[in-house]
Amino acid sequence: METFKTHLDKFITISDEEFASVLSFFKVSEVKKKQDLILSGEICRSIYFVQKGCLRKFFINEKGVEQTTEFAIENWWMTDTFAYERQGKSSFTIQAVEPSVVLMIDLQAQEELLKKHPVMERYFRMVYQRAYAAAERRIRYLYEMSREELYIHFSTQYPWFIQRIPQYLIASFLGFTPEYLSEIRAKLRS
Repeated sequence: METFKTHLDKFITISDEEFASVLSFFKVSEVKKKQDLILSGEICRSIYFVQKGCLRKFFINEKGVEQTTEFAIENWWMTDTFAYERQGKSSFTIQAVEPSVVLMIDLQAQEELLKKHPVMERYFRMVYQRAYAAAERRIRYLYEMSREELYIHFSTQYPWFIQRIPQYLIASFLGFTPEYLSEIRAKLRS
């Protein structure tokens, strides 16, 4: 749990005693590779903090193809925000890309946490602001960059993803077919 404490310390000041209380609102879950945390169509009850491992969020498009919209590695959060906030059915599936350990909190527990520890309100605001800014930037890149530029940008900005995540999932995230990603990579090597 020291990873979570170190992460919180980047945003807020919290004592060890207060951290122990904060942590009591979360459940720890170990998930296997390719295990689903939530399926599309299920009520989204939790938000997940990745202690160890990697998650992905995806939907099945009209052609029946999985379209990855997001990854979460250590110290990142993931949920279907819209469904979580409304306690409605998720439009996404969240799945472990590799064996992972996540902290989970449901909406009721999160509300209780925020009442008991108002400093966590600041923490979550800062996290959401960063996530929103990253989503805005990604949308801009999708409009501005060619597919090859998009891959180059992604691979230079996030080299750990290229090493860690299977290429077919990177292709899905970038909106490519795996074959097209292979062509881009071959072209860049030559």
